[in-house]
Amino acid sequence: MSAEAQVLSQSDVERLLSQVHEEQGKADVLTAEGKRQQRAQDSIQPYDFRQPAFLSARELRKLRLWHEDFIRSLAGRLSTYLRLEVGIQMAKLQTITYQKFLEVLPNPTYITLFKADPMRGVCILELPPKLGLTIVDRLLGGAAINVSGQRDMTEIEIALLDQALQILLAEWCNHWNFEQEIRPVLLGHETNGRFLQTAASDTVMLHLSLEAHIGDCVEPIQLGFPYYTLEPLVLRMNKLLDLNTQDAVAVKSPELHWNPRLEEVVVPVTAEWVGSTLSVRELANLRPGDVVPLSPDCAQRVMIRLANLRKFEGPLGTVDNAWAVQIAKVIPT
Repeated sequence: MSAEAQVLSQSDVERLLSQVHEEQGKADVLTAEGKRQQRAQDSIQPYDFRQPAFLSARELRKLRLWHEDFIRSLAGRLSTYLRLEVGIQMAKLQTITYQKFLEVLPNPTYITLFKADPMRGVCILELPPKLGLTIVDRLLGGAAINVSGQRDMTEIEIALLDQALQILLAEWCNHWNFEQEIRPVLLGHETNGRFLQTAASDTVMLHLSLEAHIGDCVEPIQLGFPYYTLEPLVLRMNKLLDLNTQDAVAVKSPELHWNPRLEEVVVPVTAEWVGSTLSVRELANLRPGDVVPLSPDCAQRVMIRLANLRKFEGPLGTVDNAWAVQIAKVIPT
């Protein structure tokens, strides 16, 4: 091969580089049917077996926004119910296994088992005894200040606390009542997470941690939802948000199209600037050969008028030995 034939043109080099880039961006994958295919690496999501997740990053972001709306509504309802300012904010939203969720629960604590009927699965609500006793103290007319949490609750206190927890769970269920009515059903209580056996140890859970401020008490509230409870709800949420997006696009203002009838319309265009100010006497005394001084800034702020409307502004210049104005600013009408 001659030396001239070995020289590659610029287009050949760019084509080879693009082919190498495409090959590096693909990976061999094995489909469910046992066939080997090449797919883009961007379309492949890594999976951590030590930290499994049934939600994509996009779905988890939607759930975070969904629960932030729930938290704002819950804070308002509890403030009205307790007749006291209640502050609630999200501390954590993540997916973990059932075993790890039980490990993060303190001991002793107050655990409520509930079901989001008619969804499958048993969900978990946990709050520290101090927070529960603070809520009960407020319901009994107290100030919710300096409440000790170093004791077990009586049956009457548990019954009062369950009423407040029903409000919390009902508010969560109400945020999913857009296709089917969902209502909370209390199933029982526990004080130690080690005795819970509501799901398999490797079941993936959605862990929602809230920070509640009631009186001088600042304590966390933790909720756990198994994936088979949330999976149909997430599908409904995605469907609803996609419909809202389509509706927003449908009501978008139509694109503006040029009217061809305007092509032959003649519009007078003039350029002007504000110069010196003269009195009527000075204007009357002007004679041929007199000089009127103008500020140099006038040439930088020339107004372009369309008919009787001032529309543009720019500096004065020349193009092909003719005076011209460069449009630098659009004057709002």
